[in-house]
Amino acid sequence: MSRLVLSGISKSYGAIQALSSVSLSLNPGEVLGLMGDNGAGKSTLVKIIAGNFAPSAGEISIDGQPVVFHKPKDAQREGIEVVYQDLALCDNLTAASNVFLGREPMAKLGPVRYVNYRHMNEVAADLFKQLKSETRPRDLVRKMSGGQRQAVAIARTLLSRPKIVMMDEPTAAISVRQVHEVLELIRRLRDQGITVILISHRMPDVFSVADRITVLRRGELVANKPAARSTPEEVTGLITGAIEAA
Repeated sequence: MSRLVLSGISKSYGAIQALSSVSLSLNPGEVLGLMGDNGAGKSTLVKIIAGNFAPSAGEISIDGQPVVFHKPKDAQREGIEVVYQDLALCDNLTAASNVFLGREPMAKLGPVRYVNYRHMNEVAADLFKQLKSETRPRDLVRKMSGGQRQAVAIARTLLSRPKIVMMDEPTAAISVRQVHEVLELIRRLRDQGITVILISHRMPDVFSVADRITVLRRGELVANKPAARSTPEEVTGLITGAIEAA
């Protein structure tokens, strides 16, 4: 059974048509590379899946059940998490504190309630172990590399046992070594049966981890095919319009 099915998703803002009848399906443990130029509709599609926007038309199903999202919390309850490009991390806090940000576990000592940092560190350590990351729970985020920061952001999504993780430009503005770390993190998610949607302009990164490539152009789906049956040259043509569809 497909993990996520989008059927005829459209979104308009007055006279502006941001998305036009986009349909695709994703399986558990599949990595989808979502590509397109600026203004192609990628962000709009991601925000609809994440519950930020309601589609003007179309339906979303998860594990065979139709769903309607009125806000991001609705999508999170269905197992959808997003790692945004800015990561939304607090530099002055530890890795564990960032993983649990807003969801800190409390303990009691007599009448006193306090944050259970020991539990946070133990759970965060286990999540980093799952990701095979060298990030340590007590490390301060401000001292971390770009790859380690991504590990913290991804570990935060794992806390809620997600079915789908969407990642917005995770390899932008980091070193070659750190890019390798992030791509390995994506493979770890896939190996756990999590569906990953990777939004990226970096063609080599997408082709190194994606099982399937989807290309949007001016709000329309112009390609949705196995990565093994496409090439960077074809995708570039699809993005620019040199190739109509594939």
